[in-house]
Amino acid sequence: MSAKHEHELELDVADTGDLRRRDFVALSVAGAAAATALPAAAIPAGPAVVEKNVTIHTPDGTCNAAYFHPADGRHPAVILWPDAFGLRPSMRDMGRRLAADGYAVLVPNPFYRVGPGPFYETAANVDFKDKATFAKLGPLMGSIGASGAAEKDAVEFVKFLDAQPEVDKGRKIGTQGYCMGGALVFRTAAAVPERVGAGASFHGGGLVTDKPDSPYLLVPKIKARMLVAIAGSDDARQPDAKDKLRKAFDEAHVAAKVEVFAEAHGWCVPDMPHEDGKPIYNQADAERAWSELLALYRSALG
Repeated sequence: MSAKHEHELELDVADTGDLRRRDFVALSVAGAAAATALPAAAIPAGPAVVEKNVTIHTPDGTCNAAYFHPADGRHPAVILWPDAFGLRPSMRDMGRRLAADGYAVLVPNPFYRVGPGPFYETAANVDFKDKATFAKLGPLMGSIGASGAAEKDAVEFVKFLDAQPEVDKGRKIGTQGYCMGGALVFRTAAAVPERVGAGASFHGGGLVTDKPDSPYLLVPKIKARMLVAIAGSDDARQPDAKDKLRKAFDEAHVAAKVEVFAEAHGWCVPDMPHEDGKPIYNQADAERAWSELLALYRSALG
């Protein structure tokens, strides 16, 4: 989703020890350098992955979700928050790939308060210039953006994961999110700080706003190591956001890397549409972001 459209829609959404940002940057860069950016088809196969459709009861209803884990062993858990187009095949693919890397991954339907979905099978054919797109997305994003909604969900998702035999409860939980999901990463890490050890936002929308519930104001509650990967287009629209984020992390002594990545908002998600004749998805930068994500999880989840 473009920076302009994300800005319009976000109006409706609303153990680190002594490791400092420069140390975390070194860890992340080292991890990224060790990985090779490969096309998805060329990525070596990992262990066998089990995929399940599951339901999770929350104070606001029943959330349907996809749950992935390696076929054998116990593993650190991850909550993967989708973008504004919700739980769909491309998000399942990300969950499946992460499970092959050795994690037990929950990909929830963030819009279960509206319905079970999927609300989109793909984002590839979405027309951002069509008013009907915003008429549909607004209520969906508003349902998870409502006050306290994501926090309640985070608590229940952590409970669910900790109850699964494939999850190693002796290790911290990670959480990652895309576009809209970036803000949900902050809310998750702040809601369950004792369990969440790593959080990653990719082209997150609405991380720094002037509202009292702005996600970056939650940083003092966060104990996780954080990675915030910002789209160039978002940085151009809000150039001071990265500085406010870095300042918040530094003042709270939260180990974090805040980095401006590819130009297009949405560059990590393979089924993003073309915009103005150009693809939003950027495979090379998406693979680099994935490498940094894995480096974060290896260093922070124990």
